[in-house]
Amino acid sequence: MIAGEQPVGPARADASGAVAAKSRLTRGVFLALGVGFVALGFIGAFLPVLPTTPFLILAAGCFARSSPRLERRLLDHPRFGPLLREWRARGAIPMKAKLMSLGGMALGFALFWFGGHPGPWLTAAVALLILVGLAYVFSRPS
Repeated sequence: MIAGEQPVGPARADASGAVAAKSRLTRGVFLALGVGFVALGFIGAFLPVLPTTPFLILAAGCFARSSPRLERRLLDHPRFGPLLREWRARGAIPMKAKLMSLGGMALGFALFWFGGHPGPWLTAAVALLILVGLAYVFSRPS
């Protein structure tokens, strides 16, 4: 069958039933992922080592594919809604969030360095990953 073409005859009922089941299954998976990401974001609001906004961005994307009502609740949230809408519209990260990520990564690297006494290769690998993350964060519009 050609992509996008409707099945004809007896195959139509089987194919459309399979598509409907797959669609329900896919929506259910995205809904479960969205709820899980909201839970991680909620936990991240209270733990300084776990970010909140990236999990809520992922949750909004999952809800867009499964539950428009839950997506709307996230996008209309008084605290996180503006951040999510700006990310969706322009891929923007506010300067305050960029500076907080810089501080968090610097603190995390310092704890890693002083607390673990890693070897030079591991230190270089972690530093490179942090620098790549910071380059991405600071490359986004504010």
